[in-house]
Amino acid sequence: MRASLASTIAVACAAALALPVTLAAPATATARPAATVPPPQRDEPPGSTRSLPLGPLDGPSARAFGTAADPSRAQGLTRRDVRPFSLVGVVWDDPEAVLRGTVQVRTRSTADGSWSPWQDVETHNEEHGADPATAEGTARTLRGSTAPLWVGDSDGVEVRVRAADPGEDAGHGTEEGAAAADGGARTAPLPAGLRLELVDPGADPETGAAAARAASAVNRAYAPEGATVIEAEPDRTAPAGVRAAAAKKQPFIGPRPRIVTRKGWGADERMREKAFVYTKTIKAAFVHHSATGNNYTCAQAPSVLRSIYRYHVKSSGWRDFGYNFAVDKCGTIYEGRAGGVGKPVLGAHTLGFNTNSMGVVVLGTFTNSAPPAAAVTAVSRLTAWKLGLHGINPEGTQTLVSGGGNRYKKGTKVRFHTIAGHRDGFATDCPGGRLYGKLGTARASSAKYQGRR
Repeated sequence: MRASLASTIAVACAAALALPVTLAAPATATARPAATVPPPQRDEPPGSTRSLPLGPLDGPSARAFGTAADPSRAQGLTRRDVRPFSLVGVVWDDPEAVLRGTVQVRTRSTADGSWSPWQDVETHNEEHGADPATAEGTARTLRGSTAPLWVGDSDGVEVRVRAADPGEDAGHGTEEGAAAADGGARTAPLPAGLRLELVDPGADPETGAAAARAASAVNRAYAPEGATVIEAEPDRTAPAGVRAAAAKKQPFIGPRPRIVTRKGWGADERMREKAFVYTKTIKAAFVHHSATGNNYTCAQAPSVLRSIYRYHVKSSGWRDFGYNFAVDKCGTIYEGRAGGVGKPVLGAHTLGFNTNSMGVVVLGTFTNSAPPAAAVTAVSRLTAWKLGLHGINPEGTQTLVSGGGNRYKKGTKVRFHTIAGHRDGFATDCPGGRLYGKLGTARASSAKYQGRR
């Protein structure tokens, strides 16, 4: 079992920062309690992450959640005031432990003091991450974690976590889930060391000069150092016959789309590990949804990215932002993990299949909601260019070797669509059924942008 990331200081601070309030007020109350939390000090760095340890649920909280006051089966936090935050998640000590159950939060808006309804937090986040045999995948900093949930500017929180009953969490593609489905009594208790993570993305930081220069300089082939945007190339569309003739003289590479750099979305380069890590090539693209919810505006997308970045590094213990690229609901493309947009940067997005692939995350949750057409188009344009750099046909198939996961054992050769969904390589719902259903459209459009159609 890998050791957990120590958070003694964070937990100690949390005790001072999180003050419980009464549960007597109804969930829909709009009156804001008197301010009891001091504002951040001016000398604090942009953004913050606070860890609040979860405890046993009892009394009204336990009854409302339909479970007895058993800390191995139900834990949480009663309502409390906290410093402002915008994203939440739950982490635990053992990165190999799986939280089989339900995580729900509700938060209080800083705008009007109203409490949100209970919101579900996606618990199956273990499939996102570095391959098991890599340095990042065996790091002592790793924790188990849920997916992060974007809740917007908030200053109050309540959380409840309940272990699944036998059969309740089946279907996630694991032996334990199968045993539960068969009526077995092997349902695991809640993982040890449960903590609620409250993430404040902060303002766009003025990052350390050396780290910022390194992250920017690696893109010098496309933009000057310090650029916030890599501008798009003009579309090279032409009649089919002209494209076919041109293809005999040049490779199929789609025009480079407009990409907002890490500088552009405000990545604090001091948080990540300094070195860049590369794979040999890019043979396939795995499409994800962030499962952070759809309640964000496009203007807020940089804040969402800064929050996810901080959660990946500070809460989950990864070396950097997990995905190679991100796309928001308006179709804006963002540089993800540092190392160069045109280079084969090794990501932490599809457990077992990060080698020789790239990960593209669409910000939002698309299990029941349809992805915006602009986002699907952005995926097509991005893959047409990036896969084209490596001579890959978006409508073809590619073989990758599993590094280990819950669907394919280590060493298994697996043939994927060149543009695949996360669920193709791991037993998961990601990227949500509605986005997964659009991947055929993305493949065809990507091939067209490459001039293959």
